[in-house]
Amino acid sequence: MASNHESYQYNEKRWLLLSFTGAGQAKYQIMETKTPSKLEKVLAAGHLAVTSECGPPRGSDPDAIIKKGEIIKDHVDAINVTDNQTAMIRMCSLASVIHLKSMGLEPILQMVARDRNRIALQSDILGAASFDIYNVLCLSGDHQKFGDSPQCQNVYDIDSMQLVSTVRRMRDEGEFLGGDDIKRPPRMFVGAAANPFADPFEIRVPRLAKKIAAGAEFIQTQCIYNVDKFESWIRLARDRGLHEKAYILAGITPMKSVGMARYMKNRVPGMDVPNEIIKRMSDVPKKKQPEEGINICVETIQRLKEVEGVRGFHIMAIEWEERVPEIVERSGLYPRPEIE
Repeated sequence: MASNHESYQYNEKRWLLLSFTGAGQAKYQIMETKTPSKLEKVLAAGHLAVTSECGPPRGSDPDAIIKKGEIIKDHVDAINVTDNQTAMIRMCSLASVIHLKSMGLEPILQMVARDRNRIALQSDILGAASFDIYNVLCLSGDHQKFGDSPQCQNVYDIDSMQLVSTVRRMRDEGEFLGGDDIKRPPRMFVGAAANPFADPFEIRVPRLAKKIAAGAEFIQTQCIYNVDKFESWIRLARDRGLHEKAYILAGITPMKSVGMARYMKNRVPGMDVPNEIIKRMSDVPKKKQPEEGINICVETIQRLKEVEGVRGFHIMAIEWEERVPEIVERSGLYPRPEIE
């Protein structure tokens, strides 16, 4: 909605969007929200959301996560903190999001079902809620064979869909899985991940539908390089009305080199990097490949901004957070909307 002035008022259940046009005419729109999450408010107000992520350090120094947060804070609406990604031991996501929260930022707690049973998961949700963490992304977790402890045992007491429904039950019904009441239930905007590219393709949208039926309110996708295939996926999602039941954020990861592109194509499960992307990266000198990777990233965002059902972007600049502001600005996603 075009306007030269916007103000927002929040009251527990609703956002009232009051916009004034240049002619001085007022327009009102009521939009349901369920949590105090800034991310939810941005999406409910009809803006394209921008999230990014910070990988915690392999040590206990909080400066690593704090510095990453400082770099991207003005260009994103919320910041994911990964949970022992690729099964490598790192500072826990819960502690890391608390550091970001203490900086006045909007964190998204990532939780994987791989490492904890339902007791520990519900306990950590309460711990995050005690610090007023308002966003959670529920994941399965990378297999331990990819990490530094391949001999460890996966837990998977519940899976990612059950984790989604667990958080929703805790929030909406104020109950633990065992049925007991929760004193001060969590108020979390609940998300899940989707991979439009993993095989078999025909189950990708039904799997998305199951996550949304379980209670996922926003979706962050796998990195998108094969834009044609992504558009086929989201078209099938639109056919089932899924884009109206959850906010879909398109995953974007800039590539630093042709070597990274080849690694992602050949070694990362569920990744789809077309040969033309490999060729485009290889056709430029090595020193210019990082810039070409950024160019591809920006072009992808510009194209996907026009795709119905895309409600924002999740920029995963792996240990390259300093380029996130440039990507956001060049993509026309800056400045970010001010939502109180």
